[in-house]
Amino acid sequence: MTATPQSLDMLQIAAAAADAKGGEDLIALDVSEPLPLVDIFLLVTGRSERNVAAIADEIEEKLLEAGHKRLRREGRQESRWVLLDFGDLVAHVFHEQERVFYGLERLWKDCPVVPIQLPARAAAED
Repeated sequence: MTATPQSLDMLQIAAAAADAKGGEDLIALDVSEPLPLVDIFLLVTGRSERNVAAIADEIEEKLLEAGHKRLRREGRQESRWVLLDFGDLVAHVFHEQERVFYGLERLWKDCPVVPIQLPARAAAED
């Protein structure tokens, strides 16, 4: 089993949203083999609780605008690890300390990495 075209589209929307709000270390994992109800995990790091919340809010907003239904959201109040479940795509937005501590990359290391295409950013001004 592999990620569906719809889940790949959702990934690109979520990744662009995360990137726009300063999300770092974006990694997408194809978890469709071990988890039949989910195709992709998107892992993102934020630098502070405020940044984590902004990233999560932007991902949620952009996926909702694209017509995808959110099934569940957890962790928004503390903003240390926000989980956004959109069915085929689950986004995990971590504060850097939580990302290291929970190590989802290690837990899911046997799952293939899905390439992420981020929009080109404008050249930095001097």
